[in-house]
Amino acid sequence: MFSGPIFLSYFDYEIKLLNTLLVLFSFYLILNINRNALFYSGFFIGTFWFYWVSLSLRYYDLIYLLPFVILVFSLSYGFLFLLTAIKDNLFLRGFLFFLLTFLNPLGFNWFKPEILLLDSYFEANKYILAFLLLSTIFLIKKRFLIYAICIILISFININPNKTDSNNLKISLPEYHFEQDYKWDRKNLAEIIDKNFEQINKAILSKYDIVVLPETTFPFVLNKQNFVFQNLIEKSRYITIVAGGLFAQNGEYRNSSYIFKNGQVTLAHKVVLVPFGEEIPFPNFIKDFINNIFYNGAKDYKKAEKPTDFTIKNTIFRNAICYEASSEEIYEDLGDVKNIIAISNNAWFTPSIEPVLQKLLLRLYSKKYGVTIFHQINGSENYIIRPN
Repeated sequence: MFSGPIFLSYFDYEIKLLNTLLVLFSFYLILNINRNALFYSGFFIGTFWFYWVSLSLRYYDLIYLLPFVILVFSLSYGFLFLLTAIKDNLFLRGFLFFLLTFLNPLGFNWFKPEILLLDSYFEANKYILAFLLLSTIFLIKKRFLIYAICIILISFININPNKTDSNNLKISLPEYHFEQDYKWDRKNLAEIIDKNFEQINKAILSKYDIVVLPETTFPFVLNKQNFVFQNLIEKSRYITIVAGGLFAQNGEYRNSSYIFKNGQVTLAHKVVLVPFGEEIPFPNFIKDFINNIFYNGAKDYKKAEKPTDFTIKNTIFRNAICYEASSEEIYEDLGDVKNIIAISNNAWFTPSIEPVLQKLLLRLYSKKYGVTIFHQINGSENYIIRPN
């Protein structure tokens, strides 16, 4: 039940009544079942929500680790759920479960139960989540009238920031569906580059203001490929280009967005790196050991200190690259920023629920912070999320 709204969304079913009932029943059971059952609930919630994380290992010749990674997530959430029942106290269990929603183990921050409320009759935020847990406690204690009143009141609460939107800029988000092993095969490099310039030329002919290409749409160190780099600069005299590529300097590598505009380039480096994908979130001696054993001695990517904002025709955009678009850190200190351009490469994890879970998280943050998100993706459908 707790995972139901995610999988229903995966199959394009967004039924408010069904999602609402699933959420209410799952909260009732999480707060009411015995400790052993609670462990298994957390175990399988960890499995159903995050099994897809292991799929990226297919492209590192580490497929034998898939069951281990899934087991780590399953056991982690099993024990975390078990900890919420450390004492036989209903209010304490509800409080600890609520605290669990703030926990980001090893920097992984995709366990946000409030996303389950996005397609329900309730607002999706922490306040409503807390009220729902409290009202469920009243139900378990057989305070049926108080529970009914609470549910009715919660369904009418609407906490939204001011609605915002982009101006009249025309933004092109072309479709990309390159599989990850295809992108990494160097013999396909010319075709990938041709595809990128084909999409840029189409956007120019259609008189778009901006064309956005996915994360690492140029699967190499772009600032070291002078011919491609200079061609992008020339194209930018006709259209603003936002494209993903690696950046290297002084032996350090970054996952970056390149913003080409009016013959100039702005670099927007990634702020929030993917745990175990772009950085190992451990002390250096453990980090070096893991990188040497599993990643052929590769170094962690370098991250930027703060997000990059850029202006196109008087509209300010914030850059976000894949994982960081679903991280609250990227939405801090927005100031006058009302629009975010996010680029992703979901080919690492498809086919799976990862694109759906990512979209739900972006919808959550769009509502919470009142920003419009333009999401360009390789491997799944592009979309624009507006905060309404």
